[in-house]
Amino acid sequence: MKKGEIYEGKVEKMTFPNKGYVYVEGEPEPVVVKNALPGQTVSFCLTKKKHGKLEGNLLSVTGLGEDELAEPACVHAGICGGCIYQSLPYEKQLEIKQEQVLSLLRPVLPDADELFEEIKESPRQFGYRNKMEYTFGDEYKDGPLSVGMHKRGAFYDIVPVTGCRIADADFGKILQTTRDYFAEKGIPHFHRMRHDGYLRHLLVRKAAYTGEILIDLVTTGAEGLAGAALALEADASVAYESLEQKLLSEWRIAILELSLEGKIAGILHTTNDSVADVVKDEGTQVLYGKDSFEETCLGLSFTITPFSFFQTNSLGAEVLYETAREYISDELAGSDKTVYDLYSGTGTIAQLLAPAAKKVIGVEIVEEAVDAARINAKKNGLDNCEFLAGDVLKVLDEITEKPDLIVLDPPRDGVHPKALNHIISYGVDSILYISCKPTSLARDLVPLQTGGYQVKRLCCVDMFPGTANVETVALLSKRQD
Repeated sequence: MKKGEIYEGKVEKMTFPNKGYVYVEGEPEPVVVKNALPGQTVSFCLTKKKHGKLEGNLLSVTGLGEDELAEPACVHAGICGGCIYQSLPYEKQLEIKQEQVLSLLRPVLPDADELFEEIKESPRQFGYRNKMEYTFGDEYKDGPLSVGMHKRGAFYDIVPVTGCRIADADFGKILQTTRDYFAEKGIPHFHRMRHDGYLRHLLVRKAAYTGEILIDLVTTGAEGLAGAALALEADASVAYESLEQKLLSEWRIAILELSLEGKIAGILHTTNDSVADVVKDEGTQVLYGKDSFEETCLGLSFTITPFSFFQTNSLGAEVLYETAREYISDELAGSDKTVYDLYSGTGTIAQLLAPAAKKVIGVEIVEEAVDAARINAKKNGLDNCEFLAGDVLKVLDEITEKPDLIVLDPPRDGVHPKALNHIISYGVDSILYISCKPTSLARDLVPLQTGGYQVKRLCCVDMFPGTANVETVALLSKRQD
């Protein structure tokens, strides 16, 4: 096989998160092709051949797998870079995710299959996402203005995902109206290479229970309107700031005129002049309503702001957190335990455990999330929750009260090795590890087991139907040697 040449083969298996192993007739070694599904026959271009490892870029699917649907559930399937499982029945998606997690855990946890209890499905397969972060750009090179998700395998092209199946139906209407309005006005998007332009991101959030919607338009400063049709048609003496306010006012009106299932709680405008292609709050203006919305989870109430963390699948989060609470119910018996909730985000887990604990101490590096956690705990009448802002590794040295139980819900990269050693050194009877990336969990289980812990319970919760992601919950207990 030669680099740059095109081959065809069948996908025999798939590993986390999206690596298809393609076997070409007459070739002993498989080629790793991302986003190729089990059973498919695919055409690909060989891009890497080094030390016996072969990689290729998917060009087309020439034959469907036996489990695939003839028509994918989403019109954007295969184009948008978000979901890869939209052509598979949900039962098959769950089967693949379960096997991927177990394949990663077996090398470090020989009895993984015996311990594994189940993979719990999301209450909703479609329309479950309560948050979408859209990007402005060209639909294709030098094409019309678009706002949506990045096209798979493309750096610039933006797919206008108005028919997205995993997002709430209201999101598509807001997306289309926003795109149409700014396209008609000739407003330029922020160009990531030239660092000019105005429109950057559109953030939409909606509560599953209250139905409240929060919409945030993220742009550069008013100077980013330079060169826009609106600015060129205006009197030269009019400041860009005045043009911006006129523009935002008209966009707000267009959004408020929409017929939505939910109720708009707030329309915001956030300024971000940073060069990095990330959503960054450098000042937020309320155009309508308020800067937050209300959501509930397992009977508790939460105030959520544009940038505060909250699980993107509200109903799935209840399954996840109920599982976590059930796993450690015996460990919390007696209500005299101090719990550390590390990487606590907005304190959802901490507040769910608080009624059964003496005290819960949450640690989170994002200060806004900590502020939200404190507000929500007070709202829920919980006076035994304490939330600290800072890096887990550093903050642990500052806490004098020792834990009886530790809950870990780290970001995708898992727990920092030094922090993990510190956590092990407490010698608590039980550690609950909630992982959004099974490769990180597999890595962290090695030092945890070396440090005297063994996995007692294990399961998965599918929070992200249609995508390759899955949550894993593991309860570890201190070995009594």
